[in-house]
Amino acid sequence: MAKKFRIAIAGASGYAGIELVRLAAAHPYYEITAVTSEKSAGQPIASVFPSLTGIVEHRFEALTPEMLAERADAIFLALPHTKSQDPVATCLKAGKLVVDLSADYRLKDAATYEAWYKTPHLHPNLLRKAVYGLPELHRNAIAKATLVASPGCYPTAAILQLAPLIAKGLVQPETIVIDAKSGISGAGRSPALPYHFPEAHESLEPYKIGQHRHIPEIEQELSTVIGRTVTVTFTPHLVPMNRGILSTAYCKLLQQVTLADLRALYREFYKSERFVRLYEDIVPNPRYIKGSNFCDVAVYADPRSGWVVTVAAVDNLIKGAAGQAIQAMNLMMGIPEESGLTMPSSYP
Repeated sequence: MAKKFRIAIAGASGYAGIELVRLAAAHPYYEITAVTSEKSAGQPIASVFPSLTGIVEHRFEALTPEMLAERADAIFLALPHTKSQDPVATCLKAGKLVVDLSADYRLKDAATYEAWYKTPHLHPNLLRKAVYGLPELHRNAIAKATLVASPGCYPTAAILQLAPLIAKGLVQPETIVIDAKSGISGAGRSPALPYHFPEAHESLEPYKIGQHRHIPEIEQELSTVIGRTVTVTFTPHLVPMNRGILSTAYCKLLQQVTLADLRALYREFYKSERFVRLYEDIVPNPRYIKGSNFCDVAVYADPRSGWVVTVAAVDNLIKGAAGQAIQAMNLMMGIPEESGLTMPSSYP
């Protein structure tokens, strides 16, 4: 019988948090021992999420980091941005493995974090300790880490679709334009007017143009790949679907490269990656990855203009959040990376 690791999930009543609960409940190596929610403390999980009736019997509890550290070997924190700083520090001090799904430990520079999130970082020493949780780029470091900062959903798609081009030095890094669309669940579960059905249905709206908080995250990771500063233009859009991201990125090539060579580059770069699927005759579409931990990627050449276009699709709540966090934790625990994540997408 497989050894079970005791798992605690904080912030479990949000969209990403409850996906962590759902995936962890079916995980062959996980045993859920604590689940927290400030809004739903005291309520059975199944009363808030009837889909988990008969599957998860826990009640939501109020968040006490010390309690999580006492009852779990490993802790997932799915708290709002700026709210994970102290809980992460407490759990690490207790010697626990931690994956944080917020942005609080993704950026290496405390000043950059403060500029984009408008609050000081209380534990800048831990920023240097945290490993960015994208296994396709940082697998070995994640496996040795005690703190992993799980990537944002938009950056997951953008980085994976661009990394092969950046690593090979084929594009002008100052020409990168990323145009991405996300389902409404990407905005979280808290009610707000733009996500009200009559406001969002039959609508398509760009937002936070040039100001989205995922920009420094994308630039940090792409700059790490190439070893020099990368600046991107990033525009997110809200589209009227529940979940999924479609990201289209454009870059100016430094020299003419054939489509065959571009596809060969991507096949080589991702040849051993369980959760990156490369498409050639099919265009990535969020409905092909709904509920799965895959990132679907395609690359296209535009020889007339000298540009290259890449397209990526992820489920913002799985590969863009809960699934990727579990993928990282599996590596930290030394168990098979794909454990609990091999389910195909649902369709339609």
